[in-house]
Amino acid sequence: MINTLNPDDGPGKDLIDTRLLAVIVIDEFEAAIPLAESLLAGGVNAMELTLRTPVAIKAARRIKEAVPEMMVGIGTVLSTDQADEVLAANANFAVSPGVNPTVIRHAAASGLPFGPGVMTPTDIDVALQEDCRLLKFFPAESSGGLDHLKNISAPYRHLGLKFVPLGGINLGNLSTYLDNELIGAVGGSWIAPRDLVRDRNWKQIESNAREARAIAG
Repeated sequence: MINTLNPDDGPGKDLIDTRLLAVIVIDEFEAAIPLAESLLAGGVNAMELTLRTPVAIKAARRIKEAVPEMMVGIGTVLSTDQADEVLAANANFAVSPGVNPTVIRHAAASGLPFGPGVMTPTDIDVALQEDCRLLKFFPAESSGGLDHLKNISAPYRHLGLKFVPLGGINLGNLSTYLDNELIGAVGGSWIAPRDLVRDRNWKQIESNAREARAIAG
């Protein structure tokens, strides 16, 4: 199977190279471009727009057109129809909170790089069956954090899997995650939280991005 997120090439490698993924809930289409520009100004060039609001797909399409330097992924992809919408928006990749083989296979067959979310060894087993090697670790902190990830991934260490933890990541634990060899990149909503986006506080978002980039290197 092809077109799953791979740590060695394509969008997966690009995500690992940038090390940081800003996870965004966007409520207003008009915020799309200044949001992307603020993140870029702070040194963060990868974002995940979650499908929790009706404007996410439209915003992703606009960012891809107007801010081509930004790597745009779509999250909370739960169905094949949503995967088709993400592909039509020309997003770089899609991710989901869990492992749904039907959605993964549909995305792969469509040419959409896809990364499922895992939290257990069974999740990893199923993801591997679908040839997924760059996996979202979610929810990271509430499931036991890095210690939990080390334990569930130990039987698969020889396969060279990489993980992108999301959920509970912040400036206080960012470097701890990034310093571990299991981690490909780290995602989080603290860089551009929903309230700052709603308030259009681009200066603070840029500052948050800059601070995160200083830690990530």
